[in-house]
Amino acid sequence: MIKLTNCLPYTQAKYKSLAMAIMAIFFSLTTPVGIAIAIGISKIYREESSASLIVEGVLNSCSAGILVYMALVDLLAADFMNPRMQSNLRHQLGANVSLLLGAGCMSFLAIWA
Repeated sequence: MIKLTNCLPYTQAKYKSLAMAIMAIFFSLTTPVGIAIAIGISKIYREESSASLIVEGVLNSCSAGILVYMALVDLLAADFMNPRMQSNLRHQLGANVSLLLGAGCMSFLAIWA
């Protein structure tokens, strides 16, 4: 029988209760604080200014980088490192072609985003 507490990553990491509480507080306050900051600067924010375009571009690129990292490291790595995949060249070729084709299709769709 598997206990639910053994499945949770913070339990496996053996964090102290105070550290878990602090992480939960920061996690739950991230969005409301971001919204409050956005409301606070909405009066002085100019969309056309070069500074705001640079900030928006940097934040968008950071978000895209995080999504690419999560997709490649957390999602695809387990599939590509599977022993069944590693031992079959045909599966490797199919998976790599599918990955590149999917990335190409998503890039093509980004034209309208």
